[in-house]
Amino acid sequence: MSIGSRLKEIRKSKGLTQKTVAEALDISKPVLSQYESDQRTPSVDRLLTLARFYRASLDYICENVWTEDAKAEKIQD
Repeated sequence: MSIGSRLKEIRKSKGLTQKTVAEALDISKPVLSQYESDQRTPSVDRLLTLARFYRASLDYICENVWTEDAKAEKIQD
């Protein structure tokens, strides 16, 4: 699943519209739509903002884990 697909999935699971999210984050609806359709990749700062807004981990958004509320595991050397 792509970052855009994941962002769309999270937004819909929370019952939010693109308009609502765009207004809350002070971005345009077309930009959010481009993120969700993978026509544009969000910057790291924007990804952090989206993750905080959705209360989802960056790992989940960026496809590294399959559960939204996964906790980071300590990496052993």
